[in-house]
Amino acid sequence: MATVTYAKASRVYPGTERPAVNELQLDIADGEFLVLVGPSGCGKSTSLRMLAGLEDVDGGQILIDGRDVTHLPPKARDIAMVFQNYALYPHMSVYENMAFALKLRKTSKAEIDRRVKEAAGLLQLEDYLSRKPKALSGGQRQRVAMGRAIVREPQVFLMDEPLSNLDAKLRVQTRSQIASLQAKLGITTVYVTHDQVEAMTMGHRVAVMLDGNLQQVDTPRALYDTPKNVFVAGFMGSPAMNIKTVSLVDGGADFAGIVLPITRENIESARTGGDKVTVGFRPEDTDIVSASEGGLPIVVELVEDLGSDANVYGHAEIGGASERFVVRTDRRHMPNMGETIYVKPRADKIHLFNAKTTERI
Repeated sequence: MATVTYAKASRVYPGTERPAVNELQLDIADGEFLVLVGPSGCGKSTSLRMLAGLEDVDGGQILIDGRDVTHLPPKARDIAMVFQNYALYPHMSVYENMAFALKLRKTSKAEIDRRVKEAAGLLQLEDYLSRKPKALSGGQRQRVAMGRAIVREPQVFLMDEPLSNLDAKLRVQTRSQIASLQAKLGITTVYVTHDQVEAMTMGHRVAVMLDGNLQQVDTPRALYDTPKNVFVAGFMGSPAMNIKTVSLVDGGADFAGIVLPITRENIESARTGGDKVTVGFRPEDTDIVSASEGGLPIVVELVEDLGSDANVYGHAEIGGASERFVVRTDRRHMPNMGETIYVKPRADKIHLFNAKTTERI
């Protein structure tokens, strides 16, 4: 087990001006499960490959357990990587695939046998050790790839979108297996995904990236409850937070004639961004009220029945423009498509951001 440190690590691809990863400063604790998340092209996979030694580091350092590995080859870093496409040898059995790296190290046959069977037991692969990869399902192949990493007993596990080739049901099942396995083994793990639900359910901490820059790193709950800026607020959570930039008025924010109350201190902070403020609220942090109670009128376009509750998608007129909204409601009170509902965000659940800087107020 080991700590991992990105010390202002940067990667600039030849022929580009903007760094793919820009001075990434990130400390990962011993035994921590850290998830790197963000949209395509944000630099998360590049960051992982820099740690693996598969990408050059053009500035800064990368340390594993305090040792500078910035310019060491991959085999000298004591890491094991699990790829998106499994990367199994098709002509080898499951046992041979898992044992291959140990054979290259000239590990004794008895030790190889012990490690492979131990990993197979952890991953429930005992009955498949003699099979070839083509005789396995996608989920089983991914478990073999995990097993191949586990038998090496590395200091750090690196996982690059390992579940993206699996169907939805298998993804949910496999991510819970990976999380429980990591907790059992206690090996420091850096996991890359573009799926923020995966990030929220797996990581001890989550690092959110955009355009090569680290936006925020915190626990999943803290990211959800107190996002640092508009991007993190909109990216974390499904369905996404409703985020709108509206006018500041005396006492709060003018939401289509409804004044959302804001403290005097927050109004002063918001005014540094001009006469506007960016307001966000989660779909579940709303109440559907009667027309007489003065809620925001939303015309329903789609109702997503989830069984226990429902997501209601629609649009409302704000500042002369049609703005989209999503709210969550009790299934027993689901509206119909085309109906107008009246929505009130809960005042104590509103998120405020500076309209210019997009930073949290």
